[in-house]
Amino acid sequence: MSIAKMKRVHLIALRRDRDALMAKLLHVGCLEVNEPTAIALDSAWTEFLHRDNTDISRRKQELGELNAAMDALQKYAPQKSKLLSPRPTIREADFFNEAALDKTMGTARQINEHTREIARLTAREIQVKSDMLALQPWLPLDVSLDCTGTRQVSLLLGTLPTAADIPAVQAALAQAAPEAELFSVSENKEQKYAAVLVFKTEADDAVEALRSSGFAYTQLKEMHGTARENMDRLTGELSEIGQQREKEIAAIASFGKEQAEGQLCIDRLNQEIAQEDAKERLMVDDTILYLDGWVPEADAKALTDLLADFDCAWDLTDPTPEEYPQVPVKLNNNFLTRSLNVVTDMYSPPAYDGVDPNPLMAPFFIFFFGLMMADMGYGILMIVASLIVLKKKRPAVGTRNFMELVFWCGIATFIFGALTGGFLGDFIPQICRIINPASTFNLPSLFTPLDDTVSILLGSLVLGLIQVVTGMAISVVQKVKNGDWADALWDEVTWWIILAGVALMVLKIGMVGGVPVVLCVGGVMLLYGSTRKAKGFGKAAALIGAIYNGVTGFFSDILSYLRLMALMLAGSVIAQVFNTLGSVFGSVIPFIIISLVGNGLNMALNLLGCYVHDLRLQCLEYFGRFYKEGTRSYRPLSIQTKYTEIIKEEK
Repeated sequence: MSIAKMKRVHLIALRRDRDALMAKLLHVGCLEVNEPTAIALDSAWTEFLHRDNTDISRRKQELGELNAAMDALQKYAPQKSKLLSPRPTIREADFFNEAALDKTMGTARQINEHTREIARLTAREIQVKSDMLALQPWLPLDVSLDCTGTRQVSLLLGTLPTAADIPAVQAALAQAAPEAELFSVSENKEQKYAAVLVFKTEADDAVEALRSSGFAYTQLKEMHGTARENMDRLTGELSEIGQQREKEIAAIASFGKEQAEGQLCIDRLNQEIAQEDAKERLMVDDTILYLDGWVPEADAKALTDLLADFDCAWDLTDPTPEEYPQVPVKLNNNFLTRSLNVVTDMYSPPAYDGVDPNPLMAPFFIFFFGLMMADMGYGILMIVASLIVLKKKRPAVGTRNFMELVFWCGIATFIFGALTGGFLGDFIPQICRIINPASTFNLPSLFTPLDDTVSILLGSLVLGLIQVVTGMAISVVQKVKNGDWADALWDEVTWWIILAGVALMVLKIGMVGGVPVVLCVGGVMLLYGSTRKAKGFGKAAALIGAIYNGVTGFFSDILSYLRLMALMLAGSVIAQVFNTLGSVFGSVIPFIIISLVGNGLNMALNLLGCYVHDLRLQCLEYFGRFYKEGTRSYRPLSIQTKYTEIIKEEK
């Protein structure tokens, strides 16, 4: 597998053909429309060309309205669907049905109107409940709340701190205003509520005395009549709000059957937005349009056949080395390696002049995952689950790649489970001993995690050494292809010779007079290679840095592969612990229940743990040796749907 060769496209066409051209490009799905950066900055072009105007803002607004309507339907009228039901299919001609889109947008606006009314009612309900809470302490007061007194007397309503002594406050008030009266209305944990009657001529003195006791005025605005009358009114309003909200929810629920059509129209609008976004990247005047883009070399004929139907001129050129950082990357993968796009997309696409990591990573990733899981039962479950999803669900590309990766890792898990004799841990030997205590049956195995721990540890280190050396070999090949013979020799080959020299010295091979010749040759190469670009004291620093970074980096990377043994051992032990717990009851039924529950938890934990640790080994220890990151993946103007599967037709 490899990185697809790309061609740069320069196209000039008639502006009147813009919409038809974009529709054709969307159908074929092979051209990525570029930002015309060079032309946009060239005054000779911008004198008569400008960026195209589009309806993208209107389409995005419509998409927002439609998404809001679908969220409301999902909340108030959720539609039940089968877990593994496939996406509905539709012909491409029916998919781009503008009349159906307009009809669904009308429905969405109605739903959103009901949603806004529900939001208004909810806000009013909160306000009503707040008012009722404020009125609650004043219910014992049989006085109109808008009454402030008479011509001679003022009525003051307010609160006092919980710690306030009412008799003491009344006494202080009597000293300041002998004719004033304070009445306790109610109290709760927070404060006490009181009403004060005072002659207006004594009001200032009364207020001053009350303030010293912590008295605070209560504002009950827009309240007419007694607290009880207002409470009854608000209770009735609250009931009306609830009834009105139920009507609005029922109105939304009546559109429940429109959810599938709404999801279809979300896909439609996303395609419209993709087209409008591509149109915004065009340079136009009143007559022509200019397009700059990228097409895979393998799809160039399909593009030129499409363009032949229009009055236009174009050329296809190979990218120059200076353009490599801007070239989008497309990976040519087969049915096995495409599943590793899940990993590559999480990390970063490779550079255009780099190497496709998927075929180089696939054997290691799948092998390591199977080694860490190592259980036939888990492997069977992974294989069956992935095949069911792929067969029944017919998932989109991203989910399909992930489920295919689960399938391949499931096969590796089953194989290593067979080698270690693991089926849900030691499920089969344990249940045999429950049925027949004299049973000594064990599944055949080549090695077992608990009995051959040291061998597995050494094997993990050897596997790490193999992958690290493979990464170095890929780096050597890439450097040689690019003409960097010296860097390949001094940066990678030198360390191979040093490692070979260490191994020969341990085996006492290639010794001349007790001197390890190969190791000495490697040391001389390291001395020269690490200092060849340095001068003066920098040579010593470069040598020390090369030795330190090389030794610590190389061996720390290999030690990281001990996680292969650790996860294999942990998964096996946890499974056996649950099986042992189940066997304590000495009965088949409790054993099966406890074992299956425990193994289910163990499998879920291992699926996550093995994936994360496998991912780390690839992205850090392996990719760090040779991987050159790129800028972005190839994103052509094409039909990309979430809810619907499109049946393409020839046009």
